[in-house]
Amino acid sequence: MPNHKFTYQCTNCGKHYTESQVTYLCPDCNKSNTPDLPPKGVLKVIYNYEKLVSDGVSFSKLKENNFLDLLPLKSIKSLPNLKVGNTPLYKTDNFKDFCFNLFLKDDSQNPTYSFKDRASSVVSAYAKEKGYNTIVAASTGNAGSSLAGICAAQGQKAIILVPKAAPIAKLTQIIMYGATIIPVNGTYDDAFDLSMEATEKFGWYNRNTAFNPFTIEGKKTVAFELFEQMNYTVADRIFVPVGDGAIISGVYKGFEDLLNLNIINKIPTIVAVQSEKSNNLIRNIDKDEFTVVESSTIADSISVDIPRNFYMTQMFINTYKGECISVTDNEILTASKLLSENTGLFAEPAAATAFAGMITYQKNNKIPKGSNNVVLLTGSGLKDLKNISGMLKIPEAISPSIDNIKNVHDDFI
Repeated sequence: MPNHKFTYQCTNCGKHYTESQVTYLCPDCNKSNTPDLPPKGVLKVIYNYEKLVSDGVSFSKLKENNFLDLLPLKSIKSLPNLKVGNTPLYKTDNFKDFCFNLFLKDDSQNPTYSFKDRASSVVSAYAKEKGYNTIVAASTGNAGSSLAGICAAQGQKAIILVPKAAPIAKLTQIIMYGATIIPVNGTYDDAFDLSMEATEKFGWYNRNTAFNPFTIEGKKTVAFELFEQMNYTVADRIFVPVGDGAIISGVYKGFEDLLNLNIINKIPTIVAVQSEKSNNLIRNIDKDEFTVVESSTIADSISVDIPRNFYMTQMFINTYKGECISVTDNEILTASKLLSENTGLFAEPAAATAFAGMITYQKNNKIPKGSNNVVLLTGSGLKDLKNISGMLKIPEAISPSIDNIKNVHDDFI
């Protein structure tokens, strides 16, 4: 790799490509892809780890230059002038029956209030360096609002294809950021396929999850932050909400980069958590043939029929002995309320899915005493108020009398 900062490796056939040879998927494996199945040939970005080690790389040196050595960019200045990443990690002791350490990584603190800003910022920066001014994406909401906001900051044009059922809060963000929004009378997968057709026909740059290998490179930065925030140690277990498989692959990729650089000596146990009403990824992990069940979960951000990053996720989970769990939609809503009431962190259903998975582990005594466990909270609850509206009970109005306050709140007086 002497003349290249990075190369691509196909997760299916293992073939390597230079930056000038490919843009999205492996050309060979993409020829055999079937529209109704996850694509084979998703590309993984490989850096010159041997050279970095021989140059005496350390975590502190990587951080000094904002991890540029592990990003597909020429300059950090290409990134948007927004505070993406470096989100807080909270240790909470509010759950008295927990015998383990619980940490909550709050990625709702990103500029557009979701984890997706990590991917959008790197994709946007790369597009800027390569002279692309129009970026297209398919999204159920978060990726679209993220790309729209990042492009607004970068002076780029964003075109977002969304399924017609996408939450109004996310659509509002997309519109307010000035992006072109195109509702599609169909599912997320229909919007995804149409966006790829538009990419080919109009020459737009495509941000789609996994289809663009740099989405994983943006998402992996959360692993670097977790390592530093946990005093340069690796958590025992990390719970991650899963739809397409890109976020969990990003978490794996970040830790794998550190492993390849001898900065860490193990990968944490990473738990893929899906709604049982949209669990096509984990349901197929150990199967020889992929089958699709139509998704219908309230957790819209992870409601996916065809997980586009299935094969990379499968590779990571099998290689590093990851774990998988499905939870019910009711468990997701209960977890969202429990999280809000006990921590002050209001997460959308998709993000609360990871917390629901952790609660299920805790109830089944699957979390060792004294272990360090992280729940990845990927988006703000304000992103999707519709699906939690059934939990809201607004009291009737009272006349402005102090006696009425006493009647309502007698237990507190």
